[in-house]
Amino acid sequence: MEFAALFAVTLLLGALVMLVALAVGKRKEEIREEIEQASEFAAVGSVAKAPASKKPKQEKQRARKDKATQHTFSHPLLAASLKSHSANVTCLDFSSNGKYLASCAEDRTVRIWSTKDFLDREHKCLRANVDLDSATLVRFSPDSRAFITWLANGDTIRIFKMIKKEDGSLSFKASSEDFPQKHRAPILNIGIAETGKFIMSTSTDTTIHIWDLKGDVLASINTNQITNSYACVSPCGRFVASCGFTPDVKVWEVCFGKGGEFKEVARAFDLKGHSAGVHAFAFSNDSSRMVTVSKDGTWKLWDTDVEYKKQQDPYLLTTVPCTSSEGSRVALSPDGRVVAISDGCNVAMYSAASGELEEEMHGVHSESINDLRFDITGRFLACSGDKAIRVFHNAPGYRAAIRDMKNMLKKAQYEAMKQRLQQQISEAQTSLDNVTQERTLKASD
Repeated sequence: MEFAALFAVTLLLGALVMLVALAVGKRKEEIREEIEQASEFAAVGSVAKAPASKKPKQEKQRARKDKATQHTFSHPLLAASLKSHSANVTCLDFSSNGKYLASCAEDRTVRIWSTKDFLDREHKCLRANVDLDSATLVRFSPDSRAFITWLANGDTIRIFKMIKKEDGSLSFKASSEDFPQKHRAPILNIGIAETGKFIMSTSTDTTIHIWDLKGDVLASINTNQITNSYACVSPCGRFVASCGFTPDVKVWEVCFGKGGEFKEVARAFDLKGHSAGVHAFAFSNDSSRMVTVSKDGTWKLWDTDVEYKKQQDPYLLTTVPCTSSEGSRVALSPDGRVVAISDGCNVAMYSAASGELEEEMHGVHSESINDLRFDITGRFLACSGDKAIRVFHNAPGYRAAIRDMKNMLKKAQYEAMKQRLQQQISEAQTSLDNVTQERTLKASD
């Protein structure tokens, strides 16, 4: 009996020892797993922290690299470099009142610059955001109180009103509805007639649409040029013209009745003389002159002040050899005295009267120039091709104006006319002297 009780106690003690051993072993295993798990988390944490610690350094290196690769440009005639856009500028337009320059870019903004600040060191601008899209083209309204844009993703026109606040500053309000989508090919250009009666849009196929200001299509034109390369509205607001694969430029008149109602789009005249497709063209401010630049390696100046309704054709005034390439742009100063042509990243300025090459600017932008325009006064020539906008003094324009007025002075018969011409010559000479002086200072620097 005692032996049986002793045996039972021994078994119970053995069981307890085994349970304790198992518990201790299990706890050791748990501790080991916890240590391994902690080690894994520590390793993951170190991996996660490593990029975080390197990221600021990588960003700094990238910023230094971007800063080092920023395009720099200088030229004696450079009046200003406008730098506020954070992406490439795609289009420029001067207002008809001469106060503003509008620019749009891939950064989803439109910037409004004051032309009176061009010669200052700082160039302030106002920003209009293009919500949920970006603008590829911008054009001022005739009263300079609104502008229209072409939307990159929406493939349509959006109108922005410029609202003057009580403190004199401007704000921008987009229209509640965009124009309907009508084009089936990539857009080339848009424009508003100076009369305020219609809006034009053109695409790379052969289509031009004429719109009213509410977004209704008044007429559609088939240019029959295989493809369009450029089209625009004339500064006088009467004509729409296009060029493309064929070697001619076609011009139409957009006709309205006495009561302002739309009547028709009628063919006005053609510019024929190039032996290859035309890259681009431009009008003088009164539309009495046009300039064209072609793949045939020439630019031509035309007298378009003709009675086309009596079948009178434009007159070819000048043919000048030049360098151009796909995408070249041409600008004609408002008074028709200076021709500017872009070729890739370069700009050349010619005398319209003699065809003489007067100025060359090389490497103006880091990418091909996509827009080239004179302001309404003819003082400045602006171009875009990367994030910056370059503004140049129109020195050839001053020289041409002085030559023309001196010739007029020799022929003037009345004293009042002579005095007026002498005053104008003096003012033009002073402006040219200021540009020349600034040019000398830049050259010495």
